[in-house]
Amino acid sequence: MGPKTKAVPPKKPTGKSGGKNTQSQPKEPLTVSERLKRLFTSLCAQIDGGHFTNAVKTCDKILRLEPNDSDAIQTKLFLLLQTDQYDAALSLAGSQDGYAFEKAYSLYRLERESEADEIVSGIKQRDEDDRGVLHLEAQLSYRQGSYQAAFDLYSQLLDSAEPRSDEQADILTNMQASQKHLDFINTDFLHALDTLPTSVTTSLETSPPPSLPISSLALSALASSSAPTTDEDATRKAPKKARMKRVPKGVVPGVTPAPDPERWLKKSERSTFTHGKGRKKGGGATQGSAVENTIATSAATSSPAQGGKGGKKKKK
Repeated sequence: MGPKTKAVPPKKPTGKSGGKNTQSQPKEPLTVSERLKRLFTSLCAQIDGGHFTNAVKTCDKILRLEPNDSDAIQTKLFLLLQTDQYDAALSLAGSQDGYAFEKAYSLYRLERESEADEIVSGIKQRDEDDRGVLHLEAQLSYRQGSYQAAFDLYSQLLDSAEPRSDEQADILTNMQASQKHLDFINTDFLHALDTLPTSVTTSLETSPPPSLPISSLALSALASSSAPTTDEDATRKAPKKARMKRVPKGVVPGVTPAPDPERWLKKSERSTFTHGKGRKKGGGATQGSAVENTIATSAATSSPAQGGKGGKKKKK
């Protein structure tokens, strides 16, 4: 028998017609609950990392899948208030029920105190011990000038605040600000009024405000301040002292006569220049007429009527 040979396995076909299909099959789409679970996981990570802008976008994705999700709405309101988007927060809180405090706080930050005060009064009728409402009411009272009411509310909050907490520090700061305003109104301002003369205080209490508008007062004050000074006002002003560094040697300010102001002009252009030393007795001749006479004389002596040469006669 001959040598044994190993059997070679046949090669796998590489053509399109044979072999297994290497293309991956499409995945099944996630259900709504699975997508919500993933979005809430991302939302928690974004809030923990302080990425509030991206967290708001994630809330929008959740609300597109579940428009009435209370957790997503509450979280989005919190994020909008944290990022100072008070108009958007007011719009969202106004379209939902149960978010009166967020609506009042948005109105307070938008400086619409009267509307916020009405909502806070309605909330207090249902719950008088809500600390958030008390804080907001105190802030509204302070901004509207009711410093005594604000001080009383801060005192009420301070009694139940946790010692050495951030809330306690904020309450103490706001109490001090309210107390300063009260001290000024009750002490400093009244003392200043007492020191004024009686005629001034009675005129302040009885006289109506001036009818002249502010713009006219400003214009009149500006006109009076920019009015040109007269010669009398100029003479009343004290003359400025001359700087001795700029005074030439041998010149005493106020004693030495002032130099001629026309010293820089030509002599013929000065006011003291005279056209001729003497005039004829006939009078009336000017420099221009004298020049014309000399021109006429020279023309007459050189005329051809005297022989063509025009020479002067020799003296005997």
